Amino acid sequence: MLEYPFCLNKNIDYPNVNSLITTIYYIIPHYPPKLSQKKLNNIFPMNGILPNGLRPDEASPEWLNKGDNGWELTAATMVGLQSVPGLVILYGSMVKKKWAVNSAFMALYAFASVLICWVMWAYQMSFGSGGISILGKPDQSTSELYLLGRYNNNTNTDTNNNNNDYYYIPTADYVFYQFAFAAITVILLAGSLLGRMNFYAWMMFVPMWVTASYTVGAYTIWGNGFLRKYEIIDYAGGYVIHLSSGVAGFTAAYWVGPRHRHDRQHFPPNNIINMLGGAGFLWMGWTGFNGGSPLAANGITSLAVLNTHVCTATSLLVWLSLDMVVYLKSSVIGAVQGMITGLVCITPGAGIVDTWAAVLMGILSGSIPWYTMMVLHKKSAFFQEVDDTLGVFHTHAVAGLLGGLLSGLFAKPNLLAMFYQTSTHRPGFLYGIFNGDFINGLRQMGYQVLGALFITVWNVVVTSLICILISRVIQLRMDEDDLEIGDDAAHGEEAYALWGDGVRDPPPLRFRMTPRIPSFCRRPGVNH
Repeated sequence: MLEYPFCLNKNIDYPNVNSLITTIYYIIPHYPPKLSQKKLNNIFPMNGILPNGLRPDEASPEWLNKGDNGWELTAATMVGLQSVPGLVILYGSMVKKKWAVNSAFMALYAFASVLICWVMWAYQMSFGSGGISILGKPDQSTSELYLLGRYNNNTNTDTNNNNNDYYYIPTADYVFYQFAFAAITVILLAGSLLGRMNFYAWMMFVPMWVTASYTVGAYTIWGNGFLRKYEIIDYAGGYVIHLSSGVAGFTAAYWVGPRHRHDRQHFPPNNIINMLGGAGFLWMGWTGFNGGSPLAANGITSLAVLNTHVCTATSLLVWLSLDMVVYLKSSVIGAVQGMITGLVCITPGAGIVDTWAAVLMGILSGSIPWYTMMVLHKKSAFFQEVDDTLGVFHTHAVAGLLGGLLSGLFAKPNLLAMFYQTSTHRPGFLYGIFNGDFINGLRQMGYQVLGALFITVWNVVVTSLICILISRVIQLRMDEDDLEIGDDAAHGEEAYALWGDGVRDPPPLRFRMTPRIPSFCRRPGVNH
Protein backbone atom coordinates (compact mmCIF):
# COMPACT_ATOMS: atom_id res chain seq x y z
CA MET A 1 0.00 0.00 0.00
CA LEU A 2 1.52 3.34 -1.11
CA GLU A 3 0.29 6.78 -0.12
CA TYR A 4 0.08 8.99 -3.22
CA PRO A 5 0.36 12.55 -1.80
CA PHE A 6 -0.39 14.49 -4.99
CA CYS A 7 -3.44 12.46 -6.02
CA LEU A 8 -6.05 13.85 -3.59
CA ASN A 9 -4.23 12.01 -0.75
CA LYS A 10 -5.96 8.76 -1.65
CA ASN A 11 -4.40 5.41 -0.87
CA ILE A 12 -3.90 3.38 -4.01
CA ASP A 13 -3.12 -0.31 -3.92
CA TYR A 14 -0.62 -1.32 -6.59
CA PRO A 15 -0.45 -5.10 -7.10
CA ASN A 16 2.93 -4.87 -8.84
CA VAL A 17 5.61 -2.43 -9.92
CA ASN A 18 4.39 -2.33 -13.52
CA SER A 19 0.96 -1.02 -12.53
CA LEU A 20 2.65 1.64 -10.40
CA ILE A 21 4.83 2.76 -13.31
CA THR A 22 1.79 2.85 -15.61
CA THR A 23 -0.07 5.12 -13.18
CA ILE A 24 2.96 7.37 -12.75
CA TYR A 25 3.36 7.61 -16.54
CA TYR A 26 -0.21 8.80 -16.91
CA ILE A 27 -0.60 11.12 -13.92
CA ILE A 28 2.68 13.03 -13.91
CA PRO A 29 2.35 14.67 -17.36
CA HIS A 30 -1.28 15.58 -16.68
CA TYR A 31 -0.94 16.87 -13.12
CA PRO A 32 -1.16 20.70 -13.23
CA PRO A 33 1.55 21.74 -10.68
CA LYS A 34 5.09 21.32 -11.91
CA LEU A 35 6.95 18.47 -10.23
CA SER A 36 10.66 19.02 -9.83
CA GLN A 37 13.08 16.13 -10.00
CA LYS A 38 13.77 16.63 -6.27
CA LYS A 39 10.06 16.32 -5.39
CA LEU A 40 9.80 13.30 -7.63
CA ASN A 41 12.69 11.61 -5.87
CA ASN A 42 11.13 12.38 -2.48
CA ILE A 43 7.85 10.77 -3.54
CA PHE A 44 9.50 7.78 -5.20
CA PRO A 45 12.81 7.20 -3.43
CA MET A 46 13.27 3.74 -4.91
CA ASN A 47 16.07 3.75 -7.47
CA GLY A 48 14.94 2.72 -10.91
CA ILE A 49 11.20 3.09 -10.28
CA LEU A 50 10.93 5.30 -13.42
CA PRO A 51 12.53 4.14 -16.67
CA ASN A 52 15.14 6.52 -18.06
CA GLY A 53 12.84 7.52 -20.88
CA LEU A 54 10.22 8.84 -18.44
CA ARG A 55 12.47 10.85 -16.15
CA PRO A 56 12.40 14.64 -16.56
CA ASP A 57 15.59 16.35 -17.69
CA GLU A 58 16.64 19.62 -19.26
CA ALA A 59 15.38 18.64 -22.72
CA SER A 60 12.23 16.97 -21.35
CA PRO A 61 10.71 19.17 -18.63
CA GLU A 62 8.13 17.86 -16.19
CA TRP A 63 5.18 19.22 -18.16
CA LEU A 64 6.19 17.62 -21.47
CA ASN A 65 4.10 14.63 -22.56
CA LYS A 66 6.27 12.72 -25.02
CA GLY A 67 3.29 10.95 -26.52
CA ASP A 68 1.48 14.21 -27.29
CA ASN A 69 4.69 15.79 -28.50
CA GLY A 70 5.50 12.91 -30.84
CA TRP A 71 2.00 12.81 -32.27
CA GLU A 72 1.83 16.57 -32.85
CA LEU A 73 5.12 16.57 -34.75
CA THR A 74 3.90 13.62 -36.81
CA ALA A 75 0.58 15.33 -37.53
CA ALA A 76 2.30 18.57 -38.57
CA THR A 77 4.61 16.65 -40.89
CA MET A 78 1.63 14.87 -42.46
CA VAL A 79 -0.01 18.22 -43.16
CA GLY A 80 3.23 19.43 -44.71
CA LEU A 81 3.36 16.33 -46.91
CA GLN A 82 -0.08 17.22 -48.24
CA SER A 83 1.52 20.28 -49.83
CA VAL A 84 5.00 18.98 -50.61
CA PRO A 85 4.90 16.63 -52.41
CA GLY A 86 1.09 16.09 -52.36
CA LEU A 87 -0.25 19.20 -54.09
CA VAL A 88 2.98 19.63 -56.05
CA ILE A 89 2.29 16.26 -57.69
CA LEU A 90 -1.46 16.82 -57.94
CA TYR A 91 -1.14 20.21 -59.61
CA GLY A 92 1.71 19.14 -61.86
CA SER A 93 -0.33 16.16 -63.09
CA MET A 94 -3.84 17.59 -63.20
CA VAL A 95 -3.06 20.38 -65.67
CA LYS A 96 -2.22 20.38 -69.36
CA LYS A 97 1.28 19.13 -70.13
CA LYS A 98 2.66 22.54 -71.05
CA TRP A 99 1.75 23.89 -67.57
CA ALA A 100 3.05 21.00 -65.43
CA VAL A 101 6.28 22.67 -64.28
CA ASN A 102 4.71 26.08 -63.61
CA SER A 103 1.82 24.61 -61.62
CA ALA A 104 4.04 22.41 -59.45
CA PHE A 105 6.53 25.24 -58.92
CA MET A 106 3.81 27.65 -57.74
CA ALA A 107 3.03 25.19 -54.93
CA LEU A 108 6.68 24.62 -54.01
CA TYR A 109 7.48 28.35 -53.94
CA ALA A 110 4.46 29.12 -51.78
CA PHE A 111 5.45 26.49 -49.22
CA ALA A 112 8.90 28.00 -48.75
CA SER A 113 7.75 31.61 -48.83
CA VAL A 114 5.00 31.12 -46.25
CA LEU A 115 7.41 29.48 -43.78
CA ILE A 116 9.69 32.51 -43.69
CA CYS A 117 6.76 34.90 -43.36
CA TRP A 118 5.27 32.70 -40.64
CA VAL A 119 8.21 32.63 -38.26
CA MET A 120 9.22 36.24 -38.88
CA TRP A 121 5.84 37.93 -38.30
CA ALA A 122 2.71 36.05 -39.43
CA TYR A 123 2.40 33.54 -36.58
CA GLN A 124 2.24 36.28 -33.96
CA MET A 125 -0.24 38.17 -36.12
CA SER A 126 -2.44 35.05 -36.15
CA PHE A 127 -2.06 33.77 -32.58
CA GLY A 128 -0.24 36.45 -30.63
CA SER A 129 -1.57 39.31 -28.57
CA GLY A 130 -1.21 43.05 -28.20
CA GLY A 131 -2.80 43.87 -31.53
CA ILE A 132 -6.23 45.06 -32.61
CA SER A 133 -9.57 43.25 -32.72
CA ILE A 134 -8.81 41.54 -36.04
CA LEU A 135 -5.04 41.12 -35.92
CA GLY A 136 -2.23 40.35 -33.52
CA LYS A 137 0.94 42.39 -33.20
CA PRO A 138 3.63 41.39 -35.77
CA ASP A 139 6.64 39.79 -34.13
CA GLN A 140 9.16 37.03 -34.75
CA SER A 141 8.79 33.50 -33.37
CA THR A 142 12.38 32.35 -33.41
CA SER A 143 13.70 32.60 -29.85
CA GLU A 144 14.62 29.43 -27.98
CA LEU A 145 12.92 30.62 -24.81
CA TYR A 146 9.61 31.08 -26.62
CA LEU A 147 9.67 28.00 -28.84
CA LEU A 148 10.71 25.54 -26.13
CA GLY A 149 8.26 26.89 -23.57
CA ARG A 150 5.00 25.14 -22.77
CA TYR A 151 2.28 26.01 -25.27
CA ASN A 152 -0.58 28.10 -23.91
CA ASN A 153 -3.39 28.98 -26.29
CA ASN A 154 -4.62 31.80 -24.04
CA THR A 155 -8.04 31.79 -25.72
CA ASN A 156 -10.19 29.80 -23.30
CA THR A 157 -13.16 31.67 -21.87
CA ASP A 158 -14.12 29.18 -19.14
CA THR A 159 -13.12 30.72 -15.80
CA ASN A 160 -13.96 27.55 -13.88
CA ASN A 161 -10.74 25.85 -14.96
CA ASN A 162 -7.50 27.77 -14.58
CA ASN A 163 -5.31 25.15 -16.25
CA ASN A 164 -7.18 24.42 -19.47
CA ASP A 165 -5.17 26.91 -21.52
CA TYR A 166 -2.05 24.78 -21.24
CA TYR A 167 -1.05 21.81 -23.37
CA TYR A 168 1.70 19.28 -22.87
CA ILE A 169 3.74 20.20 -25.94
CA PRO A 170 6.35 22.87 -26.73
CA THR A 171 5.21 26.00 -28.54
CA ALA A 172 7.47 25.03 -31.44
CA ASP A 173 5.09 22.17 -32.25
CA TYR A 174 2.17 24.54 -32.62
CA VAL A 175 4.12 27.07 -34.66
CA PHE A 176 5.10 24.36 -37.15
CA TYR A 177 1.64 22.79 -37.23
CA GLN A 178 -0.05 26.10 -37.92
CA PHE A 179 2.57 26.95 -40.56
CA ALA A 180 1.57 23.81 -42.45
CA PHE A 181 -2.05 25.04 -42.31
CA ALA A 182 -1.11 28.49 -43.61
CA ALA A 183 1.01 27.06 -46.41
CA ILE A 184 -1.63 24.66 -47.70
CA THR A 185 -4.21 27.48 -47.69
CA VAL A 186 -2.17 29.54 -50.14
CA ILE A 187 -1.39 26.49 -52.28
CA LEU A 188 -5.08 25.55 -52.46
CA LEU A 189 -5.80 29.12 -53.56
CA ALA A 190 -3.27 28.67 -56.38
CA GLY A 191 -5.48 25.99 -57.92
CA SER A 192 -7.77 28.76 -59.22
CA LEU A 193 -4.89 30.54 -60.97
CA LEU A 194 -3.02 27.75 -62.74
CA GLY A 195 -2.23 28.06 -66.42
CA ARG A 196 -1.82 31.81 -66.80
CA MET A 197 -0.63 33.78 -63.75
CA ASN A 198 2.68 35.57 -64.08
CA PHE A 199 5.04 33.71 -61.72
CA TYR A 200 6.68 36.95 -60.57
CA ALA A 201 3.28 38.33 -59.67
CA TRP A 202 2.66 35.10 -57.73
CA MET A 203 5.92 35.63 -55.85
CA MET A 204 4.59 38.99 -54.65
CA PHE A 205 1.07 37.73 -54.01
CA VAL A 206 1.96 34.93 -51.56
CA PRO A 207 3.57 36.94 -48.73
CA MET A 208 1.11 39.79 -49.14
CA TRP A 209 -1.93 37.51 -48.94
CA VAL A 210 -0.65 35.52 -45.97
CA THR A 211 0.09 38.74 -44.11
CA ALA A 212 -3.07 40.68 -44.87
CA SER A 213 -5.72 37.98 -45.29
CA TYR A 214 -4.89 34.60 -43.75
CA THR A 215 -3.66 36.04 -40.46
CA VAL A 216 -6.92 37.92 -39.97
CA GLY A 217 -9.04 34.82 -40.48
CA ALA A 218 -6.91 32.79 -38.08
CA TYR A 219 -6.82 35.54 -35.44
CA THR A 220 -10.55 36.24 -35.47
CA ILE A 221 -11.74 32.60 -35.49
CA TRP A 222 -8.96 30.79 -33.56
CA GLY A 223 -7.04 33.53 -31.78
CA ASN A 224 -7.92 36.55 -29.67
CA GLY A 225 -9.97 38.41 -32.26
CA PHE A 226 -13.40 39.96 -31.96
CA LEU A 227 -15.20 36.76 -33.04
CA ARG A 228 -13.70 34.82 -30.15
CA LYS A 229 -16.59 35.64 -27.82
CA TYR A 230 -19.05 34.02 -30.25
CA GLU A 231 -17.24 30.65 -29.99
CA ILE A 232 -17.62 29.83 -33.68
CA ILE A 233 -17.10 26.11 -34.28
CA ASP A 234 -14.21 25.53 -36.67
CA TYR A 235 -12.44 22.41 -35.49
CA ALA A 236 -9.58 22.39 -38.01
CA GLY A 237 -10.13 25.11 -40.59
CA GLY A 238 -13.34 24.79 -42.58
CA TYR A 239 -13.61 28.59 -42.50
CA VAL A 240 -10.05 29.71 -41.79
CA ILE A 241 -8.49 27.50 -44.47
CA HIS A 242 -11.02 26.21 -46.99
CA LEU A 243 -13.67 28.91 -47.23
CA SER A 244 -10.83 31.43 -47.23
CA SER A 245 -8.84 29.72 -50.01
CA GLY A 246 -11.92 29.10 -52.16
CA VAL A 247 -13.20 32.67 -51.98
CA ALA A 248 -9.76 34.25 -52.35
CA GLY A 249 -8.87 31.95 -55.25
CA PHE A 250 -12.07 32.80 -57.11
CA THR A 251 -11.55 36.52 -56.46
CA ALA A 252 -7.94 36.40 -57.65
CA ALA A 253 -9.00 34.45 -60.75
CA TYR A 254 -11.35 37.30 -61.62
CA TRP A 255 -8.56 39.87 -61.44
CA VAL A 256 -5.88 37.77 -63.16
CA GLY A 257 -8.13 36.92 -66.08
CA PRO A 258 -8.76 33.70 -68.00
CA ARG A 259 -6.41 31.18 -69.51
CA HIS A 260 -5.64 31.10 -73.23
CA ARG A 261 -8.85 30.33 -75.11
CA HIS A 262 -7.43 27.03 -76.40
CA ASP A 263 -6.58 25.99 -72.84
CA ARG A 264 -10.07 26.81 -71.59
CA GLN A 265 -11.55 24.62 -74.32
CA HIS A 266 -9.11 21.75 -73.94
CA PHE A 267 -7.22 21.26 -70.67
CA PRO A 268 -6.70 17.51 -70.11
CA PRO A 269 -4.56 16.24 -67.20
CA ASN A 270 -1.13 15.18 -68.41
CA ASN A 271 -0.77 12.22 -66.03
CA ILE A 272 -3.83 10.79 -64.29
CA ILE A 273 -1.81 8.10 -62.46
CA ASN A 274 0.45 10.71 -60.85
CA MET A 275 -2.65 12.77 -60.12
CA LEU A 276 -4.01 9.87 -58.08
CA GLY A 277 -0.69 9.66 -56.24
CA GLY A 278 -0.94 13.33 -55.26
CA ALA A 279 -4.56 12.81 -54.24
CA GLY A 280 -3.44 9.92 -52.04
CA PHE A 281 -0.97 12.17 -50.21
CA LEU A 282 -3.81 14.63 -49.69
CA TRP A 283 -6.24 12.04 -48.34
CA MET A 284 -3.87 10.23 -46.00
CA GLY A 285 -2.28 13.48 -44.90
CA TRP A 286 -5.66 14.61 -43.63
CA THR A 287 -5.14 12.17 -40.77
CA GLY A 288 -2.69 14.71 -39.39
CA PHE A 289 -4.74 17.68 -40.59
CA ASN A 290 -7.74 16.82 -38.41
CA GLY A 291 -5.98 14.48 -35.99
CA GLY A 292 -3.53 17.15 -34.88
CA SER A 293 -6.07 19.79 -33.86
CA PRO A 294 -6.60 18.53 -30.25
CA LEU A 295 -2.82 18.95 -29.72
CA ALA A 296 -2.84 15.64 -27.87
CA ALA A 297 -3.05 11.92 -28.56
CA ASN A 298 -6.47 11.50 -26.99
CA GLY A 299 -9.97 10.22 -27.72
CA ILE A 300 -11.02 13.29 -29.71
CA THR A 301 -8.04 12.66 -31.97
CA SER A 302 -9.14 9.09 -32.64
CA LEU A 303 -12.71 10.13 -33.38
CA ALA A 304 -11.57 12.93 -35.69
CA VAL A 305 -9.38 10.59 -37.72
CA LEU A 306 -12.15 8.02 -38.16
CA ASN A 307 -14.76 10.63 -39.04
CA THR A 308 -12.40 12.18 -41.58
CA HIS A 309 -12.00 8.99 -43.57
CA VAL A 310 -15.65 7.95 -43.27
CA CYS A 311 -16.89 11.28 -44.60
CA THR A 312 -14.30 11.31 -47.40
CA ALA A 313 -15.11 7.80 -48.61
CA THR A 314 -18.84 8.56 -48.55
CA SER A 315 -18.38 11.80 -50.48
CA LEU A 316 -16.22 10.13 -53.13
CA LEU A 317 -18.79 7.38 -53.70
CA VAL A 318 -21.68 9.85 -53.91
CA TRP A 319 -19.85 12.06 -56.43
CA LEU A 320 -18.87 9.00 -58.47
CA SER A 321 -22.46 7.73 -58.44
CA LEU A 322 -23.80 11.06 -59.66
CA ASP A 323 -21.26 11.09 -62.51
CA MET A 324 -22.31 7.58 -63.54
CA VAL A 325 -26.03 8.38 -63.40
CA VAL A 326 -25.85 11.70 -65.23
CA TYR A 327 -22.91 11.23 -67.61
CA LEU A 328 -22.84 7.41 -67.81
CA LYS A 329 -19.11 7.47 -67.07
CA SER A 330 -17.10 6.80 -63.92
CA SER A 331 -14.74 9.77 -63.95
CA VAL A 332 -11.40 9.51 -62.13
CA ILE A 333 -11.14 13.29 -61.94
CA GLY A 334 -14.66 13.39 -60.53
CA ALA A 335 -13.73 10.85 -57.86
CA VAL A 336 -10.79 13.02 -56.82
CA GLN A 337 -13.05 16.06 -56.62
CA GLY A 338 -15.50 14.10 -54.47
CA MET A 339 -12.65 13.01 -52.22
CA ILE A 340 -11.56 16.62 -51.75
CA THR A 341 -15.05 17.91 -50.95
CA GLY A 342 -15.46 15.19 -48.31
CA LEU A 343 -12.16 16.09 -46.68
CA VAL A 344 -13.04 19.77 -46.68
CA CYS A 345 -16.58 19.33 -45.38
CA ILE A 346 -15.62 17.22 -42.35
CA THR A 347 -12.74 19.51 -41.35
CA PRO A 348 -14.71 22.05 -39.25
CA GLY A 349 -16.44 19.28 -37.29
CA ALA A 350 -14.23 16.19 -37.41
CA GLY A 351 -13.73 15.75 -33.66
CA ILE A 352 -17.00 17.18 -32.39
CA VAL A 353 -19.63 15.19 -34.33
CA ASP A 354 -20.66 11.54 -34.17
CA THR A 355 -19.72 9.16 -36.96
CA TRP A 356 -23.31 8.91 -38.21
CA ALA A 357 -23.18 12.68 -38.70
CA ALA A 358 -19.93 12.27 -40.64
CA VAL A 359 -21.76 9.92 -43.04
CA LEU A 360 -24.51 12.50 -43.58
CA MET A 361 -21.89 15.19 -44.12
CA GLY A 362 -20.24 12.95 -46.71
CA ILE A 363 -23.52 12.49 -48.59
CA LEU A 364 -24.10 16.23 -48.71
CA SER A 365 -20.48 17.09 -49.57
CA GLY A 366 -20.58 14.63 -52.47
CA SER A 367 -23.80 16.04 -53.88
CA ILE A 368 -24.11 19.80 -53.23
CA PRO A 369 -20.63 20.80 -54.52
CA TRP A 370 -21.20 18.36 -57.42
CA TYR A 371 -24.35 20.29 -58.33
CA THR A 372 -22.67 23.71 -58.07
CA MET A 373 -19.69 22.56 -60.17
CA MET A 374 -21.31 20.31 -62.77
CA VAL A 375 -24.71 22.00 -63.20
CA LEU A 376 -24.87 25.51 -61.74
CA HIS A 377 -21.40 26.49 -62.98
CA LYS A 378 -22.33 25.68 -66.57
CA LYS A 379 -25.59 27.62 -66.40
CA SER A 380 -24.29 30.73 -64.65
CA ALA A 381 -22.81 33.48 -66.79
CA PHE A 382 -20.90 34.80 -63.77
CA PHE A 383 -19.21 31.46 -63.10
CA GLN A 384 -18.39 31.14 -66.79
CA GLU A 385 -16.79 34.56 -66.83
CA VAL A 386 -14.37 33.76 -64.00
CA ASP A 387 -11.83 31.09 -64.99
CA ASP A 388 -11.36 28.99 -61.83
CA THR A 389 -8.92 26.45 -63.25
CA LEU A 390 -9.47 23.52 -60.86
CA GLY A 391 -12.84 24.58 -59.48
CA VAL A 392 -11.44 25.55 -56.09
CA PHE A 393 -14.51 27.67 -55.35
CA HIS A 394 -16.72 24.57 -55.47
CA THR A 395 -14.39 22.09 -53.78
CA HIS A 396 -13.26 24.42 -50.99
CA ALA A 397 -15.51 27.47 -50.61
CA VAL A 398 -18.81 25.61 -51.10
CA ALA A 399 -17.67 22.49 -49.22
CA GLY A 400 -16.05 24.55 -46.45
CA LEU A 401 -19.18 26.64 -45.94
CA LEU A 402 -21.30 23.50 -45.98
CA GLY A 403 -19.07 21.85 -43.39
CA GLY A 404 -19.17 24.88 -41.11
CA LEU A 405 -22.95 25.03 -41.16
CA LEU A 406 -23.32 21.27 -40.67
CA SER A 407 -20.88 21.42 -37.75
CA GLY A 408 -23.13 24.02 -36.15
CA LEU A 409 -26.01 21.61 -36.70
CA PHE A 410 -24.46 18.31 -35.54
CA ALA A 411 -21.94 19.42 -32.87
CA LYS A 412 -22.36 17.22 -29.79
CA PRO A 413 -22.19 18.95 -26.38
CA ASN A 414 -19.92 16.48 -24.58
CA LEU A 415 -17.49 16.37 -27.52
CA LEU A 416 -17.41 20.17 -27.65
CA ALA A 417 -16.58 20.23 -23.93
CA MET A 418 -13.73 17.74 -24.39
CA PHE A 419 -12.24 19.49 -27.39
CA TYR A 420 -12.57 23.12 -26.29
CA GLN A 421 -11.97 22.21 -22.62
CA THR A 422 -14.82 24.45 -21.54
CA SER A 423 -18.28 23.91 -20.14
CA THR A 424 -19.74 27.07 -21.65
CA HIS A 425 -19.84 26.15 -25.35
CA ARG A 426 -23.26 26.18 -26.98
CA PRO A 427 -24.55 22.88 -28.43
CA GLY A 428 -25.19 22.15 -32.09
CA PHE A 429 -28.65 23.14 -33.25
CA LEU A 430 -29.86 19.53 -33.48
CA TYR A 431 -28.83 18.74 -29.91
CA GLY A 432 -30.23 22.06 -28.78
CA ILE A 433 -33.65 20.96 -30.01
CA PHE A 434 -33.42 17.51 -28.40
CA ASN A 435 -32.00 18.78 -25.10
CA GLY A 436 -34.40 21.67 -24.64
CA ASP A 437 -31.75 24.29 -25.41
CA PHE A 438 -33.28 25.53 -28.65
CA ILE A 439 -32.26 29.17 -28.26
CA ASN A 440 -28.56 28.42 -27.73
CA GLY A 441 -28.57 25.93 -30.60
CA LEU A 442 -30.16 28.47 -32.91
CA ARG A 443 -27.76 31.14 -31.69
CA GLN A 444 -24.82 28.85 -32.54
CA MET A 445 -26.09 28.44 -36.10
CA GLY A 446 -26.36 32.21 -36.37
CA TYR A 447 -22.77 32.61 -35.24
CA GLN A 448 -21.65 30.02 -37.81
CA VAL A 449 -23.26 32.16 -40.51
CA LEU A 450 -21.63 35.28 -39.05
CA GLY A 451 -18.18 33.69 -39.19
CA ALA A 452 -18.69 32.61 -42.79
CA LEU A 453 -19.83 36.08 -43.82
CA PHE A 454 -16.84 37.76 -42.23
CA ILE A 455 -14.32 35.37 -43.83
CA THR A 456 -16.00 35.75 -47.23
CA VAL A 457 -16.20 39.54 -47.23
CA TRP A 458 -12.70 40.00 -45.86
CA ASN A 459 -11.14 37.73 -48.47
CA VAL A 460 -13.01 39.33 -51.37
CA VAL A 461 -11.96 42.83 -50.33
CA VAL A 462 -8.35 42.14 -49.33
CA THR A 463 -7.59 39.79 -52.22
CA SER A 464 -8.96 42.37 -54.65
CA LEU A 465 -6.81 45.12 -53.14
CA ILE A 466 -3.70 42.93 -53.29
CA CYS A 467 -4.29 42.04 -56.95
CA ILE A 468 -4.93 45.68 -57.89
CA LEU A 469 -1.76 46.77 -56.08
CA ILE A 470 0.41 44.10 -57.73
CA SER A 471 -1.05 44.93 -61.17
CA ARG A 472 0.32 48.45 -60.77
CA VAL A 473 3.81 46.99 -60.50
CA ILE A 474 3.78 43.93 -62.75
CA GLN A 475 1.36 42.09 -65.03
CA LEU A 476 -0.82 39.59 -63.22
CA ARG A 477 -1.32 37.53 -66.37
CA MET A 478 1.34 36.25 -68.73
CA ASP A 479 1.56 37.62 -72.27
CA GLU A 480 -0.68 35.97 -74.85
CA ASP A 481 2.29 34.60 -76.79
CA ASP A 482 3.76 33.08 -73.63
CA LEU A 483 0.41 31.54 -72.76
CA GLU A 484 0.58 29.54 -75.97
CA ILE A 485 3.96 28.13 -74.93
CA GLY A 486 3.59 27.60 -71.18
CA ASP A 487 6.44 26.23 -69.07
CA ASP A 488 9.19 26.92 -71.56
CA ALA A 489 8.21 30.61 -71.69
CA ALA A 490 7.77 30.92 -67.92
CA HIS A 491 10.79 28.95 -66.69
CA GLY A 492 12.77 27.73 -69.69
CA GLU A 493 12.04 24.17 -68.57
CA GLU A 494 9.62 21.43 -69.56
CA ALA A 495 8.10 18.55 -67.62
CA TYR A 496 8.79 15.90 -70.25
CA ALA A 497 11.71 15.54 -72.65
CA LEU A 498 9.36 15.02 -75.58
CA TRP A 499 8.53 17.43 -78.35
CA GLY A 500 4.92 18.58 -78.51
CA ASP A 501 2.52 20.83 -76.69
CA GLY A 502 4.17 23.93 -75.25
CA VAL A 503 7.47 23.95 -77.21
CA ARG A 504 8.49 27.20 -78.87
CA ASP A 505 9.60 25.72 -82.19
CA PRO A 506 9.51 22.22 -83.68
CA PRO A 507 12.82 20.35 -83.85
CA PRO A 508 14.91 20.91 -87.00
CA LEU A 509 13.68 18.90 -89.96
CA ARG A 510 16.83 16.73 -90.10
CA PHE A 511 15.99 15.11 -86.75
CA ARG A 512 12.70 13.89 -88.15
CA MET A 513 14.17 12.30 -91.31
CA THR A 514 14.93 8.59 -91.55
CA PRO A 515 18.73 8.25 -91.97
CA ARG A 516 19.81 6.64 -95.24
CA ILE A 517 23.08 4.81 -95.84
CA PRO A 518 25.12 6.12 -98.80
CA SER A 519 25.03 3.80 -101.83
CA PHE A 520 28.78 3.15 -101.81
CA CYS A 521 28.48 1.72 -98.27
CA ARG A 522 25.80 -0.80 -99.16
CA ARG A 523 26.54 -4.49 -99.45
CA PRO A 524 25.81 -5.88 -102.90
CA GLY A 525 22.49 -7.73 -103.10
CA VAL A 526 21.13 -6.25 -99.83
CA ASN A 527 18.02 -4.10 -100.04
CA HIS A 528 18.35 -1.14 -97.68
